Amino acid sequence: MKRIRAALLALPLSIAFSPASADVLDLSTIKCKDFMAGSKERIGVTLAWMDGYYREEDDPPILDFDRFSKNAEKLGAYCESNPNVGLITAADKLFGK
Repeated sequence: MKRIRAALLALPLSIAFSPASADVLDLSTIKCKDFMAGSKERIGVTLAWMDGYYREEDDPPILDFDRFSKNAEKLGAYCESNPNVGLITAADKLFGK
């Protein structure tokens, strides 16, 4: 849980100052435990991507930091309790895609 909070705080800086990279992360195969063990930067970027992915197509382009933080905490708590569940399976259950 602390890693997710730290990642949320580091996200703006990591995006602004990270060099381009050719890394690929297949979210359909990653387990909660692997996600939680990732770097703060990777967790933050993944959470930001998921925030957009789990919105309706017609939702306004608004970044609600309170909602983002609460959803990140929900996902972190779920992943802590269910480390062998797939990340997308967990997110689908929590955020309903």
